[in-house]
Amino acid sequence: MAANLKELENQIAGLSSEDRARLIADLIRSLDTGTDEDAEAIWLEVAEQRYQDYQAGKLSSKSSEQVFEEAQSKLG
Repeated sequence: MAANLKELENQIAGLSSEDRARLIADLIRSLDTGTDEDAEAIWLEVAEQRYQDYQAGKLSSKSSEQVFEEAQSKLG
């Protein structure tokens, strides 16, 4: 099987970046056996609630520059 895997890796290396990305997405999807059909609806509810809280002044916000500066300083 190792020889077959090496041959497959060589074939994949010859693909365009777009085709490799599509292959990766398909492979990841094939490994994701758990399906949560309600996940999108739940995330939408969470996002809507967060937006309402932000609009009501219950949440603060940061600029993207501030977020990236803080992240960069933590990374060193």
